[in-house]
Amino acid sequence: FLLVLACLVVKGGRTTLLLCRDALADGARHALPVGVACALVGTIVGTLTLTGMASNFAGWIVDIGQNSLLLSLLLTMLACLVLGTGIPTIPNYIITSSIAGPALAELGVPLLVSHMFVFYFGIMADLTPPVALAALAASPIAGASHMRIGFTATRIAIAGYVVPFMAVYSPALMLQGDDYLATAYVVLKALVSIGLWGAATVGWLLGPLKWPERVFAAGAATLLVLALPVTDELGFGLSLLFLGWHWWRTRSRSASRLAA
Repeated sequence: FLLVLACLVVKGGRTTLLLCRDALADGARHALPVGVACALVGTIVGTLTLTGMASNFAGWIVDIGQNSLLLSLLLTMLACLVLGTGIPTIPNYIITSSIAGPALAELGVPLLVSHMFVFYFGIMADLTPPVALAALAASPIAGASHMRIGFTATRIAIAGYVVPFMAVYSPALMLQGDDYLATAYVVLKALVSIGLWGAATVGWLLGPLKWPERVFAAGAATLLVLALPVTDELGFGLSLLFLGWHWWRTRSRSASRLAA
């Protein structure tokens, strides 16, 4: 109040007060969509909780996870892609972490990793057809079909769908633990796997990739994702074999073009 009185007599103070008034109005205006979204989130979460659907879903995930953690993760991913459709970031996290997060925590997944897993795929719903709000926003800019952009974006970003699985099987990727060598190793493995996935889906590395090469690269990347005995060794071995073969093939093609 004293500051307002001072602004009435100080040069430029009235302009400052007008700016403050406009800022308060803009803040209220921008808060309305957030308030509506939070109200809808409360309705959704309340409905799922009161009807028992949330606990039933978590129970299914836990029961399936006793036999196959991978299948449990896949079901959780699909559920989060549905739950995160068309929802802003903060409500997205509230919904996915309250419904799907506890199920992964019960399966022994670290708390931070389980929350980030469900939140990650909740956000990826903006990229995943059939809704793909991010692709819908890009459609008029690119002058292309909404679904075409969505499927193309999903294909290019396919490596992004793999990273959360690596974090579950190797929590050191999210700095869970004090072994920094393990973290560095997992980061290296993730970078190699993402590079191979990207090359396999796009069809280009040092040069164009044929379909057998793309399948081979995807297989090597998949082995690096799994945290089973010998899979890392096989994955790195196949990755080196693929990179060596591809480098030799592209170099030979370049040399033959120069000779011609």
